Order: sequence, then structure tokens, then C-alpha cells
Amino acid sequence: MPHTSHEKKRVLARIHHRVHGQAEALERALEGGADCAAVPQQIAAIGGAVNGLMSEVMQAHLREEFGHAAGSDAQRAMRVRQMGTLVHSYLKRPEPRATQPVVPGETA
Repeated sequence: MPHTSHEKKRVLARIHHRVHGQAEALERALEGGADCAAVPQQIAAIGGAVNGLMSEVMQAHLREEFGHAAGSDAQRAMRVRQMGTLVHSYLKRPEPRATQPVVPGETA
């Protein structure tokens, strides 16, 4: 989490302007009966906004945790492990679910 008031303001602004704005655009598209191709494109835009947010938060965390050499070797090693876990959990993507093709005239 960003610790300085400046970083907090930047993160909150990104959430409000990018993530929230993209989500609202998706909602409007769905309510307005948008073309099928536009919906996944808007979802991808939301993903991009979230990725940008994660990048900014991770950079702030890295600056805070590793910007100075304070602490023992064990404490620094623990911070490195924690950051590695965070990066791993963020980059881990769920496997796509297999779907059955829809055949006209058949019921599920």
C-alpha cells in the first residue's frame, strides 16, 4: 500500500479515473446493447486499468520496502520472499474453462 499522501492520492485518482471509468463504460455498453465485439474489448480495457494500478502499487511498495537497507539480513530476505509471493499470485492466471459448443436445436 502506498504510504505517502502523494502516492495515496495518485492511486486513488487512478482507481477513480481509470478503473471506475472503464467499469462504468462497460456497464453503459451492456445496458445499451453494445455489439458483441465491444464487450470483450471493454473488459480488456478494465484489465489494462487494473494492471496499471497494480504496477503503480507494486512500485510504491518496492520503493518503501527496498529503497533503504534498514533491517537485518533475515528481515530483508523475508521482504524479498513476501514480494515474490505477491508477484507470483498476481501473475498466476486461472486456466480457461473448457466450454461445449452450442449446437442449434439441442438442449443442454
